[in-house]
Amino acid sequence: MLRVGLTGGIGSGKSTVARRLAEHGAVVIDADRIAREVVAPGTDGLAEVREAFGDEVISDGALDRAALAQRVFTDESARATLNGIVHPRIGARTAELMAAAQQDAVVVHDVPLLVENHLGPAYHLVLVVDAPEEERVHRVVRDRGMSEQDARARIRAQATEEARRAAADVWLDNGGSPDEVLAVVDALWADRLVRYEANIRLHRRAEYGTPRLAAPDPAWPAQATRLRERIAMAAGDLARRVDHIGSTSVPGLPAKDVIDLQVTVASLADADAMADGLAAAGFPKLPWIDHDNPKPYAPDIEQWRKRLHAGADPGRPANVHLRVEGSPGWRYALLFADWLRANPAERDAYLATKKALAARFETDDNSDNYADAKEAWFDEADQRAQEWATRTGWQPAS
Repeated sequence: MLRVGLTGGIGSGKSTVARRLAEHGAVVIDADRIAREVVAPGTDGLAEVREAFGDEVISDGALDRAALAQRVFTDESARATLNGIVHPRIGARTAELMAAAQQDAVVVHDVPLLVENHLGPAYHLVLVVDAPEEERVHRVVRDRGMSEQDARARIRAQATEEARRAAADVWLDNGGSPDEVLAVVDALWADRLVRYEANIRLHRRAEYGTPRLAAPDPAWPAQATRLRERIAMAAGDLARRVDHIGSTSVPGLPAKDVIDLQVTVASLADADAMADGLAAAGFPKLPWIDHDNPKPYAPDIEQWRKRLHAGADPGRPANVHLRVEGSPGWRYALLFADWLRANPAERDAYLATKKALAARFETDDNSDNYADAKEAWFDEADQRAQEWATRTGWQPAS
């Protein structure tokens, strides 16, 4: 199934987006609703809350949420006690609901504190709903009867816009009319979510299209970070490190809009052991590619064996290279990016080659042909990169 994390600050209109996704057929799991269920009258959760905080947080046999919020809002110890009671129960109930979803479902997990608790790596995609602060304050005062002072305090206590943007694969601006954001959600469902789910289920990479070069995108590093974190979670201890490599890791370099990542492993057996986990996380294996092209200084193809996975997300193409630590291909992938960053003339020469080949293959939907054609330049550049590494004492960053 496709796991989508949905979040947004108070007053952002997150529920509007959740309802629309449900209308399209998504299985929406509402964390706030579950949080209320696990402390509903008659539950052991409510009994434990009463034992911890006393009768003053109970009204007519039910939880007085306002009274409890007042107790824990400024008391970190009390908040930790409450979290220890409700979070395990919320987690167990959420797991039950996810397990009950169909294999071809798009599951949308509506989580207010997704960013604050750094839960993003657990999802295939994170959607963040936002609106200008003044609009959010207006909505909260109008719809919830909260004072303006309390509304602003709640906003300040939540994640910053900067933190939410860093976590967001999709940023949904809900500052205008509902129809505007709903139109964006409709397109997102049809063009990305449905296709992404099918790609994961069928172990199919997203199609990248022809090799057009894109202008340098300042969002590439943040996108790579989110992918790295998902890969690290899926791979567990088998991944020694995950690095952003390739053209999109070089500032100022136009490139195909494809993020390249390298996973460092101790052995190809470890790479094979993490294959199913990576596929489930949205990175299916490409079994027909199992090596890099050997270079003259290491002509044995066995030294260049690797595993290659690719992103299934139609909205964020990615290649994931699994290479053994210390192998020539592993070292060269790290060296190449550092060399281009340190040598603007070499970066410009590489760009000229990329432009020429992109023009040559502009109507070719097979991206592998473009990649293969660059190998001649790589072979020539390799010697210069190796000489630079020797001259500067370069070593892969730890």
